[in-house]
Amino acid sequence: MSELANDNSTPRTRLAKAKRWVLKIGSSLLTRQGTTLDRTMIRSLSQQIARLRQEGKEVVLVSSGAVAAGVARLGWNERPSSVNELQAAAAIGQSGLIQAYEEALHDYQLIPAQILLDHDDIANRERYLNARMALHTLLGLGVVPIINENDTVVTEEIRFGDNDTLAAMVANLIDAQVLCILTDQLGMYDKNPAKFDDALLLNQVDVDAANLDSMASGGGKFGRGGMSTKVQAARLAAQSGAQTVVIGGNLPDAFSKLLLGDKVGTIFTSSRENKSARKQWLVGQRRSRGSLIVDEGAVRAILHGGNSLLPVGVTHVGGIFSRGDLVDIFSENKELIARGLSSYPSSDAKLLCGKSSNEIYEILGYRHLDALVHRDNLVLV
Repeated sequence: MSELANDNSTPRTRLAKAKRWVLKIGSSLLTRQGTTLDRTMIRSLSQQIARLRQEGKEVVLVSSGAVAAGVARLGWNERPSSVNELQAAAAIGQSGLIQAYEEALHDYQLIPAQILLDHDDIANRERYLNARMALHTLLGLGVVPIINENDTVVTEEIRFGDNDTLAAMVANLIDAQVLCILTDQLGMYDKNPAKFDDALLLNQVDVDAANLDSMASGGGKFGRGGMSTKVQAARLAAQSGAQTVVIGGNLPDAFSKLLLGDKVGTIFTSSRENKSARKQWLVGQRRSRGSLIVDEGAVRAILHGGNSLLPVGVTHVGGIFSRGDLVDIFSENKELIARGLSSYPSSDAKLLCGKSSNEIYEILGYRHLDALVHRDNLVLV
């Protein structure tokens, strides 16, 4: 991956060369806007996946559609808001969804594998590594993993929020080089094309561009993700060096066009440095257990020196957390600058605020590390 990221070719050339792809397809494409499961779309997608495989690409599919398919089968007019009804719809729709993929991929001698994930599978380090190993094994066997959020057992606290985010986390999980998000638009526009006739399709954008969020629009009726979640997903995928492309799912032979370097869809580029597997895991976390507010010297040391966070630079400890829990690190003006794993529980961290590392043993009666958050367990945001 680093070789592709560091060469002098164009983003589209690097995308075409990439070996490992994560494809994400949303509910609006798969369910005919929520009315029924679109088997024609599933067959078309399966055919394109087969072509990618023929080109030597490894493919993981993150597929929405279970809840929307269940809603349609139940005869409901709209997506419910209660967790219990969402769980029921997912349970009903998931079986039909995976069966449709099974039948379509069988025509191309491809075997699918169903994988359901929730936030705890990513947040727990052991389960994260187990999922990573399982996916790598499946790819090695030539299988097409089909991933969805585990809506049947999900609760509000552990919901990814949308499959765009889930797809980006999967890209980080397996060190994918490309995250391809299929949508009902041809790509990202400079303004909402449903409202403005003069909206322009963007060929290439920087994930960190200041005006990117203002150009993104909200989600549709049967899905949870709009263009704003795709922007956020592109930023998350960029943390591990993956390029994101948003492309129209109804565009004929969309993947073949990408492999040819055609200017279809919108590519999100980034100059961010690739992170280690451990830091990719940290980036993917969505729930912190506490917070640390640090002074200006600590901010400079973390942002510009790549240093650990020492207790002397901490001015306030918030929340209740244990050793090894994820904490957010804020500047004194409340700007989130980093996240990391605390070397000490919150009760001890409060005692160490503003103290020298040489005083740790004297204050606590023991000493794990000189740092409250070691640089190996810290990632910038």
